[in-house]
Amino acid sequence: MAQPLHPTHQLSDNSPTAGRMPSVLLWAGATIGGLAVTGALALWFHYGSQVFFEMIRTGFAACF
Repeated sequence: MAQPLHPTHQLSDNSPTAGRMPSVLLWAGATIGGLAVTGALALWFHYGSQVFFEMIRTGFAACF
């Protein structure tokens, strides 16, 4: 009789780093998002809203 290729129960990972990767990815994403928002605010305060939106519009036009 043929045996199944995979076990019927999940194998548990008891390593010290188990479950740590999602937390690290979440913090990395939050950090990158925070830096993007901070950079956008810095450009806004430095150049003003009109120049800021013009730079964003020009950037989108260059991409597409």
